[in-house]
Order: sequence, then C-alpha cells, then structure tokens
Amino acid sequence: MGRWQDGRGRLIVHGEREGFAVPLEIASSYRARTKGLLGRDSVDGALLLSPAGSVHTFRMRFPIDVAYLDRRLRVIAVRTMKPGRLGLPRLRSRHVLEAEAGAMEGWGVRVGVRVEIAVE
Repeated sequence: MGRWQDGRGRLIVHGEREGFAVPLEIASSYRARTKGLLGRDSVDGALLLSPAGSVHTFRMRFPIDVAYLDRRLRVIAVRTMKPGRLGLPRLRSRHVLEAEAGAMEGWGVRVGVRVEIAVE
C-alpha cells in the first residue's frame, strides 16, 4: 500500500455495490491534511486524510460524513459531524475519509466494508 502523495484518485467501495467508484482527493502531506476541507463550500466525492486518526470541523461550512479506516482500509467507524465539532481519536484508525453529510450511506460505506484507493 505504501504512502500516497497529494493528488487525485478514485475511492472504490467493496460492499453492496461491488466496485462502486467515487472521485477522491488525497491529502497526505502535513499542509494538505491541515487544510482539509476548510474554506470550501462542498467536496466533489471524498477526501482521504492519511495518516490520520481523528478530525475536527472547526471553521467548516457544511456538515460532513467521516469514515475512520484501519491499516487494511476497512471501515471501523462512520460519523456525521456538524461544523464546530471535535472528533474523538479512534485507536485503530490510520486514515480518515471525509465527504458531504449523507454521501457515504449512498455509497455503501459502513462499518466492516473495505475500500480501495486507486491513484490517478
């Protein structure tokens, strides 16, 4: 799996809709992870923060879905967070996916589902 670089890719969800792909932005540098979705009005698809074990939504403009992933890219928790919140760190979390609130349910991202990152 290695370490990803900042850039674009696809999030492939292995669940009910096998192989369902979503546009993905990858934030792996400290600067990109720190900025995340701050200052944006929306996100096209999802944002992967790696490495990451927790997130916050201070200064965010919209509610988001947050999926915590373990080192094998299996979803260990999914939460919806309103702006101005601090998410609790997840012990086994190595990566965090963020998307607009409600999106992950439609994609089939839930606890136990494995995802794959395809870099473009």
